[in-house]
Amino acid sequence: MSAAEAPEPTLIGSVQRALRLVDIVANSPRPLPTKMLAAITGLTPGTTYNLVRTLIHEGYLAAEPDGLVLGARFPTFQREIDTRGVFLARVRAALRSVTDEVGATAYLSRYDDGEMHLIDIVDAEQNPRVELWVGLQSSGHATALGKQILAELPDEDRFDYLSRHRLEELTPRTISDRRTLLTQLEHSPGWTLDQEEYVIGATCVAVPVIAPDVTASLAISLPSDQAIVDRELVTKLQRAARRLSLQLGADTLGGIDPGPEFTI
Repeated sequence: MSAAEAPEPTLIGSVQRALRLVDIVANSPRPLPTKMLAAITGLTPGTTYNLVRTLIHEGYLAAEPDGLVLGARFPTFQREIDTRGVFLARVRAALRSVTDEVGATAYLSRYDDGEMHLIDIVDAEQNPRVELWVGLQSSGHATALGKQILAELPDEDRFDYLSRHRLEELTPRTISDRRTLLTQLEHSPGWTLDQEEYVIGATCVAVPVIAPDVTASLAISLPSDQAIVDRELVTKLQRAARRLSLQLGADTLGGIDPGPEFTI
């Protein structure tokens, strides 16, 4: 039988469609609602929901309140953790653990190409998120998220960032003097605090998340009149950040399991 006469391989359409859904979620920077997946793929809502339900059951997708992310069984095929869906899934799991443990809304920001970016937020019902009325790129000096990243940057990158961004006075408590801010960052105890510097009535605490090619910060926000920032709280945040750092580092090394004691 010639090559031209050879039968074409049998392809399973439902498998192809399921893989397409996973691929879309893996390359999305945000959780995707099932309705949006149906719209993107052109599949009927019924077909999409059935496929999603199966993928969730098998652990390849996970359902969050705001949409779908990759599940725990999704393999990290790429060696770089910048695959957006993989990175988001890791971050979402870490933030969810923080929110569940301390009862506060959790945030993660990342420094990339000279700017700070808010990656994800997981809300706590009893302590909803701070309204981000000024974007992180313009308020890094006034937030615990931004100050923690600045504290971790090499001097050259820190000075470069501050030379390109005005230290706007967002509240009467915002540090708008560059020398004062640098002094505070240089004496950072491994975590940073924003006490009504971004918005009156909110206190935020941030800790570093450091992995190969990743400089990020994990933070929580609390009403200032209820905020008790003590060693116990900071230790919980540092533990969650360290687990996330280890997982991201393992992804970079090709998906090596860091061990059960480091499971997020």
